[in-house]
Amino acid sequence: MSDSTSASENEILTFDVDEADAGKRLDAYIAEKEDRHSRSRLKSLIKEGQVSIARPDQPERTILEPNQRVNVGDRITLILPPPEDPTPLGEDIPLEVIYEDDELIVINKPAGLVVHPAAGNWTGTLVNALIHHCGDSLSGIGGVKRPGIVHRLDKETSGLLVVAKTDAAHKGLSDQFADHGRSGPLVRAYQALVWGQLKSKKGTIDTQIGRSQHNRLKQKVLKNGGRQAITHYRVLEEFASEGEVLASLVECRLETGRTHQIRVHMAHIGHPLIGDPEYGQGFKSKLNKLPDTLARHIEKRKRQALHAGLLGFAHPITGETMTFQSEMPKDLQNVMKALKKMSN
Repeated sequence: MSDSTSASENEILTFDVDEADAGKRLDAYIAEKEDRHSRSRLKSLIKEGQVSIARPDQPERTILEPNQRVNVGDRITLILPPPEDPTPLGEDIPLEVIYEDDELIVINKPAGLVVHPAAGNWTGTLVNALIHHCGDSLSGIGGVKRPGIVHRLDKETSGLLVVAKTDAAHKGLSDQFADHGRSGPLVRAYQALVWGQLKSKKGTIDTQIGRSQHNRLKQKVLKNGGRQAITHYRVLEEFASEGEVLASLVECRLETGRTHQIRVHMAHIGHPLIGDPEYGQGFKSKLNKLPDTLARHIEKRKRQALHAGLLGFAHPITGETMTFQSEMPKDLQNVMKALKKMSN
């Protein structure tokens, strides 16, 4: 038996478990009864505390484990939050504006800020902040969820980002990013703190990158079937302890702009970014060689040490070459200072 009511815009469903369903996993049982949502979505709701079970001999309690087994007589309550608004709304989120005119705006994005709304991050994004800041002056070419966006930075990557405010600017900037600076002044340079000592002080990584078959959220270097990815790098500084170089500061310049490109490429050559939770797990033992305070800071921060510090392009309307630079944010500066102190 099930019934549905509404409270505070949430939809509340209840199900009574009978003998035929006894012993089933909680997520599988709910998925059979509530077929409007995927099992993965229902599993997420369970983990978020939106499911409770009441038993004849026990008070109602919230269940957080999708593999919990259901029993005869259980009354299961599922709370379905209202659907997300597909149209981003303006939000008063602080922005560090480096430059702005009637055609474009250059932002220094902090780590932790998602660029545009997507599953799991429908609010609190750079797009929400830009809508509030720019009003209706953002380019519509990118669609309602990505107005004005011509390139992106990962959530935990900080640094410079240019956004188009008019359709003409959007087209002009998009053409430059598609050309990757081969025939124009577009340049993107990143500062990356990586593990270990690179064999060559400068070089080029040229591979194919595509989605991992084992983890669809990650990218990987592929022998074939991916998209060409080219990163030029040079070592700026090395940090050693007791004669061993534990970390290096590397400048990476992109000739292409694939998802997670620098992170994938540096891991591919055996020098993943410090703090990278996806591509640097194999180097966590390196933390043991760092001072305790620094190791704890890196482990707690859980963000790749990557900053987009240089951005140059031709103004899409005037043609003027524009170049912007941004210092490393405080958290990465603190890591640098600690590494330098370790080396002395």
